[in-house]
Amino acid sequence: MKPSVIVFDVNETLSDMSPMGQRFVDVGAPAHMAKLWFATLLRDGFALTAAGDNGSFAGIAAEALPSLFAGIELNRDIEPAVQHVMAGLSSLGLHPDVTDGIKALRDAGYRLATLTNGSTQVAEKLFTDAGIRDSFELLLSVEDAPAWKPGKTSYDYAASACGAKPEDMLLVAVHPWDIHGASRAGLHTVWINRTGGPYPAYFQAPSHTVSSLAGVVPALTGGQ
Repeated sequence: MKPSVIVFDVNETLSDMSPMGQRFVDVGAPAHMAKLWFATLLRDGFALTAAGDNGSFAGIAAEALPSLFAGIELNRDIEPAVQHVMAGLSSLGLHPDVTDGIKALRDAGYRLATLTNGSTQVAEKLFTDAGIRDSFELLLSVEDAPAWKPGKTSYDYAASACGAKPEDMLLVAVHPWDIHGASRAGLHTVWINRTGGPYPAYFQAPSHTVSSLAGVVPALTGGQ
């Protein structure tokens, strides 16, 4: 199987979100709250999608914070604390394996695009700062789609924007829920398992599993 288009999730798949923990520490909250916050905003975004709505990633992310901060003695008022955490999203970097992995896929002749539940502006800055923006043909966001991933219409939107059939596309993501959604929409999939954890059996299995982005080309060409 050699897809013509490879679509990447952005948040956590390409961007390293671990520095967000320090943003919470900066305002007086525990670092582990960053993971709870991200899970909360995904939950609420998915709930809106299930109800037939399409919420704003940044809007949900910001509105989720005051509830999470309730009962915590912050070192500043709520609004400045929210602004400080939110500003962290635009200052993230890439995982160490991403730059070389993206260049290898581009050099192998694949068309590259993104499909994120976040904003294209964040992806634009992320890739421009890393010097790989020109490797991507399109930066797509569910903000312009009928629904968030893993809703089927989000992947259909990406296929239409890329001028490709779902079966000629491949999604690369670290999130099993994204892999499942793309698989159900007819795309091939690669799950990046950087942590070595198990893949949930209740989700449709990925076409390939790799430990880093460097493993995608070998996986697609039979090298592993």
